[in-house]
Amino acid sequence: MKKFYRNYIANFEGLSKEIWLLSLVTFINRAGAMVIPFLSLYLVTDKGFTKPEVGIIMTCFGIGSFAGTWIGGKLTDSIGFYKVITGSLFLGGVGFFLLQYIDTFYGFCIGIFSLILVADAYRPAIFVASDVYSKEGNKTRSIALIRLAINLGFSIGPVIGGLIIAHISYTSLFWIDGITCAAAAILLFILLKPKKATIDEPVIIIKKEGLPPYRNTYFVLFFIIMVLTSITFVQYFSVMPLYYSEDHFLNEDTIGWLMFLNGAMIVIFEMPLVAWLERIKISKTMATFWGGIFIMLSFLVVNLTSWSGVLVVGMLLMTIGEMVGSPFSSALALEMAPKGRKGNYMGLYSMSFSISHMVGHNGGMNLAESFGYDITWYAMAAVLIIVSILTLWLYRLLKKSPKFSTL
Repeated sequence: MKKFYRNYIANFEGLSKEIWLLSLVTFINRAGAMVIPFLSLYLVTDKGFTKPEVGIIMTCFGIGSFAGTWIGGKLTDSIGFYKVITGSLFLGGVGFFLLQYIDTFYGFCIGIFSLILVADAYRPAIFVASDVYSKEGNKTRSIALIRLAINLGFSIGPVIGGLIIAHISYTSLFWIDGITCAAAAILLFILLKPKKATIDEPVIIIKKEGLPPYRNTYFVLFFIIMVLTSITFVQYFSVMPLYYSEDHFLNEDTIGWLMFLNGAMIVIFEMPLVAWLERIKISKTMATFWGGIFIMLSFLVVNLTSWSGVLVVGMLLMTIGEMVGSPFSSALALEMAPKGRKGNYMGLYSMSFSISHMVGHNGGMNLAESFGYDITWYAMAAVLIIVSILTLWLYRLLKKSPKFSTL
C-alpha cells in the first residue's frame, strides 16, 4: 500500500505551483457547478418542460458554449488568459444567481445561452494557461491534473447537489453555484498576479507561425473526431440521467452517487494511468482512439440487461474511456497548435464540445422520445465506430508527416 501511495504521489512531482493553483481554482469552480448535471431533470420535473423543449434549451446551451469558446479563444490571444479566466468565473457566478428566477421556456433559452457563453470562455484560456505554466515534457500531466481537479469537483458536486435537491430544493443549487464561481475568481485574482502570468503569454508574440486551425487539414480532421466523440459523451449529462430515472427508477440522490463514481475513479486512477501510458510511449492519437472504444462499449453494455447494476458497469467503461482519451486529445491539440495561435487552436478544440452540446442533447432527447433509449444507445455506439475509423486515419496521416509523426 505504501508503494502504491509513493508511486501515486510521484505522478504529481515536477508540476509548477501555478498549475497547482489553476487546478485548485478549477476544483472550486467545478465543485459548485451542481446545476449542470441535474439540469435536464430540473427542467422536466421542476419546470414541467417536455423532452423536445429540454432538447431545444440544451441546444441553446451548446450555441452559447460555441460562441463563448470562440470569443474566449480570440480574447486569450489578444488580452491574455488571466483576464479571460477571472472575468469568466466572476460573470458566470452572477449568471447562476440570475438563472433561478427564470420560469418561461424562452427565458431559459436566453438565460442558458448567456450564462454558458460567459462560462465557457474559460475553456481555451485554461488550456493556454496550462501550456504556459507547464514545464518541458509534462504538458499531458499538467492537463491531467487540471482534469483531475475538474472531476474531483464534479464528483463531489453531484453528490452534494443530489442531497440538496432531496432535502432542500433545486433553487439552492443556483446560489451555491454562483457563490463558488465568484469565490474561484477572487482566489485566482488574489493568488495569481497578472505580471507573473504575462511573461510568456501569447499576447506578446507578434509573429504568428503556421496555418490557422481551420486551414490545417490534420486539425480539421481531429476537430471532426472530437465533435462526434463529444456528441456521444454529452448524453451522460442530459439523456442518461433521464434514462436512470425513467427506465431504472433511480432518484436524484442515487444518480448523484452514480456520477460520483465517475469523478472518484478519475481522481484516483487518471494520473497513474496517464503516467503509465506515457511510460509505454503510446501516441496521443492512439490514446484518443482507445478512449472512443471504451465509451462505445459503455453504451452497448447498458442494453444487455434490465438489471440496474449494469449502469455501474457502463459508468466504469465510460470513465475509462474518458481517462484514456481526454488528457491525450487535449495534449494532442496543444502539440498541433503553432506558436502565436494556441488560443485560436484551443478555442476551436473547445468548440467541438460546444457543437456537441448544440447537436447532442437535442438529438439524443428526440431519439429517446421517438425510438426509446435502447435505439439511442445503439445509435451512439454506431457514431463511435465511425470515430474509431477516422482516428485510425488521422494516426496514419500524422505518421507520414515529419512534424507530427510522434503524435
